[in-house]
Amino acid sequence: MPPSLRNITYVFTKLGNLTFGGGNATIAVLHQEIIVRLKWISEDEFSLSFAISRLTPGSNFFAFCVAVGWILKRTFGALLALIASSVPCSLVVMLVTMVFSLVQSNPVVQAALHGAIAAAVSITFKTAWILVRPHLKYSKHSRYKTLFLFALSMVLHGLLKFTPIEVIGICATLGLFYIESVA
Repeated sequence: MPPSLRNITYVFTKLGNLTFGGGNATIAVLHQEIIVRLKWISEDEFSLSFAISRLTPGSNFFAFCVAVGWILKRTFGALLALIASSVPCSLVVMLVTMVFSLVQSNPVVQAALHGAIAAAVSITFKTAWILVRPHLKYSKHSRYKTLFLFALSMVLHGLLKFTPIEVIGICATLGLFYIESVA
C-alpha cells in the first residue's frame, strides 16, 4: 500500500534532518527505511532515483528526495519530500554556520573538523557499497559488468578527469551492451 502524504513528510523530515554525515549518509539511511523496513519502493526504483539525482545540477540529495517522492505520490510527494528534507536542516545549517564562524580558528574545533571529514569519507564509501551490492547478486556476468563499469568510472573520472556527467553517460551507454534478465 502506498504511503500517505503525512507518512512521506514524517520520514523525510526525520531522516533528512536528523541523519548526520551528508547526503550520501542520509541516502543510505533512507535505503534502509524506505526499501527494507517500509517496502515503499523497489531496489530498482531506488537505483533509478539515485542515478537521476546524480544527473541533475544542484544538491544531489534533494534531487534524490524529489525523485523518490515523485515515485511515491507524484507532484505532492515530490514537493513534500523536498520541503521536509530541506527546510529544517537549512535553518540548522544557518545557525551552525553562525556559531562556527565565531570559533573556527580554535585548534580543538579544527581537530574535530578533521575527524568529521574522515568520517564523512567513510560514510560515502559505505553508501557506495549499499548501492552496488544488489547489482553484485544477480549473476556472475552481472558482477563482472558492475565491477568493470565501476573500475572504468574510477579511471575516467579519477585519472582522466572526465566530468561526472560524461562518466555516467559513457557507463550508461556501455551498460546497454550488457542487457540481461535479472529475474
